[in-house]
Amino acid sequence: MSTEGIEAVFLETHNWGKAAKFFQALGYELEFSTDHNSGQLRNGDGPYVFIAEIPEDREPQVRLALRVPEADAFRADSAVEVVSPFEETHYGTREMTVRDPDGRLWSLQAPLQK
Repeated sequence: MSTEGIEAVFLETHNWGKAAKFFQALGYELEFSTDHNSGQLRNGDGPYVFIAEIPEDREPQVRLALRVPEADAFRADSAVEVVSPFEETHYGTREMTVRDPDGRLWSLQAPLQK
């Protein structure tokens, strides 16, 4: 089974409020925010953007999450290095981390099985 495109962009920031306003100025709408300086924005039917504030002493990172229709049906091929297998997240999905040949980490995200 293969991926189905980009599900989400996960961004880290040093200022949640400024980052959210930036994306809202670009046409994204706030779907929800949390009580710990993070939240999800979306523009149309495309991938959502999840932004999380991190401490000033950490370098902000960005990660793309690729959509997988079913975690249990996904089988990584030998060209895909699995860093961590599918696990349930606190935000209602299952997520796997893989590494590409250049060392970048990618998330594979699937819905929770009902």
